[in-house]
Amino acid sequence: MALSGDNDFVVVANRLPVDLTTDADGARTWTPSPGGLVAALSPVLERFSGCWVGWPGVADTAPEPFRTESGVLLHPVELTATDYELFYEGFSNATLWPLYHDLIVTPVYDREWWDAYRDVNERFAAAVAEVAAEGATVWVQDYQLQLVPGILRQTRPDLTIGFFLHIPFPSADLFRQLPWREETVRGLLGADLIGFHLESNVANFLDLVRKVAGPGGSHIGQPDSLIVEGTPATRRVGARITAADGRSVGVGAFPISIDMDSLGESDPATVDKLRGEIGDPETVLLGVDRLDYTKGILQRLLAFEELLEAGALDPAEVVLVQVATPSRERIAHYQHARSQVEEAVGRINGRFAAIGRPVVHYLHRSLPKQTLHHYYALADVMLVTPFKDGMNLVAKEYVACHGDGSGSLVLSEFAGAAAELDRAHLCNPFDLESLKRAVVNAVRGLEHDPQTLHERMLAMHEQVATHDVRLWARSFLRCLGTLDDASVDESRA
Repeated sequence: MALSGDNDFVVVANRLPVDLTTDADGARTWTPSPGGLVAALSPVLERFSGCWVGWPGVADTAPEPFRTESGVLLHPVELTATDYELFYEGFSNATLWPLYHDLIVTPVYDREWWDAYRDVNERFAAAVAEVAAEGATVWVQDYQLQLVPGILRQTRPDLTIGFFLHIPFPSADLFRQLPWREETVRGLLGADLIGFHLESNVANFLDLVRKVAGPGGSHIGQPDSLIVEGTPATRRVGARITAADGRSVGVGAFPISIDMDSLGESDPATVDKLRGEIGDPETVLLGVDRLDYTKGILQRLLAFEELLEAGALDPAEVVLVQVATPSRERIAHYQHARSQVEEAVGRINGRFAAIGRPVVHYLHRSLPKQTLHHYYALADVMLVTPFKDGMNLVAKEYVACHGDGSGSLVLSEFAGAAAELDRAHLCNPFDLESLKRAVVNAVRGLEHDPQTLHERMLAMHEQVATHDVRLWARSFLRCLGTLDDASVDESRA
């Protein structure tokens, strides 16, 4: 069986879904690491002799291409330590990430970073061109690879190309700060279909194209000409752009979701044990985030501190569990965010905890997925309060783990998930009073109005259950044209 050149469906993402494990004797093994995106795309990858192109996550080394047990080809793109520093930590996460998150911190516009970004995108595109069969479908994922569609359009015009952005897309006025804005837009317009989470992201991109394309460039088609499966047909969820080369480029909103099947069932005995380990409080508040300055973890802690100080929450009855997964720890803004969060945790415990009974339980490490599910089941109130988020799947995972209608969700109105989970206690995380009100309403509602909370959680659970990650993948690929004639099982893709 050939390992390249015969793949009819290719997914390309910054990361390859593999983990590197090192044995005691030093032997290294690469093993597939399924996640939500993998679960959504596996049926299509398997049916269409698929391939996944990506970086394996370790600098200066990569395995040879290999197939998973289900026959999906994993094709690595090797990145050097310099590539990682300039392309990933630099342009992707110190330029694009803050720009796309509405300048929560100031982006850095560095020409050397841009050169590295363009070079790495060219290498990813070359890898895709190598493995893709004639007329194949290629689905490019996320902000690290925005130039890949345009490069592929030049080198492999036979391909059908989709692109999906997993983070927010900013307003045109903010995006136009980017010195390489025209090149980035041209890269994206190499796709046949560009997907975002929200209609507001679509509107921002369309506005940008109007302002950046210029005379003789692209123009916008009818705003209701792209209907996305899973949304009411009356809603305007997309548009068609005529690119400079005459192609029709679709732009649409495809809100991503979770793989419900991967959540499993929580073990009540384990959940009870966890509650006992944190002092058996009446109420458990939970935050689960990457330790990222966009997630609003510090503001969440400050709101909690003020509620304890005012007596609105009793430290003898309530605890906050904050899981903060390490993230991009060599970047200065992330180091500062961690320092502020850990200082606040120490101060709050110093003021309000009893000996052997912290009021904030703080974990700065990754937890296994099943352990996280037990924490979701444990939590009476989930706090998801980012300043800006493309979607936020933690909110959906929490709701999915409460199919019995228990629990309560405090959710930032600036998380993409708020568009679908509008029965949550919505708040403005920039406003501590708004955040405090949402927390108090959620906690008090557990005691004083449990029926209303029950109904709200059940409604949100139904939304998540019926709009899962498979619907997201299916709706995008149908709009792209990949699934028009394919007999893919409705329950799997």
